[in-house]
Amino acid sequence: MITLHVFDKNRGILMPSDAPPASTLDQGIVWLGRTVSWCVPIMALLVLVIVVLRYGFNTGAIAAQETVQYLHAAIFMLGAAVALQADQHVRVDIFYRRFSERQQAWVNGLGHVVFTLPLCGLIGWGSWDYVIDSWSAREASPEPGGLPFVYLLKTLIPAMALLLALQALAQIARALTILRQRGSA
Repeated sequence: MITLHVFDKNRGILMPSDAPPASTLDQGIVWLGRTVSWCVPIMALLVLVIVVLRYGFNTGAIAAQETVQYLHAAIFMLGAAVALQADQHVRVDIFYRRFSERQQAWVNGLGHVVFTLPLCGLIGWGSWDYVIDSWSAREASPEPGGLPFVYLLKTLIPAMALLLALQALAQIARALTILRQRGSA
């Protein structure tokens, strides 16, 4: 079984995957992270099968190759909100690590309002017609023997934007909670 451990780099606490989440959204994101983490060994096994088929039996498996692409897309697109929740996203830490908890809350809250939420809105809005067109045509792979689920793959784009925006809102709420506390410097 795969065990997902989340290291909160700002507080230096190793939280096991069975730690009680703070909210329903956090529970959903933790569940999503556990589920998506299974894509990695499945993807590795599929790549092994593809290589054995190609070099051992001189045959291809287009559907398997596309499945690897779909799993890879799911890991990145659905894993973005998981990474944000676990505070494992990319951050320029030149000054941030020396900030007090209140200063970090200001940076996090404003960063999500100014950058994360507008980006999620742009991605969601910009991909909407693209996804709707794909669904209306039930877009399938152009490759012979490919998967007939391209429309599902494209749906990951607005799903990622929505999940990331929801997680950003949860992070903003956490930052506001810290900022409302009296006596913190």
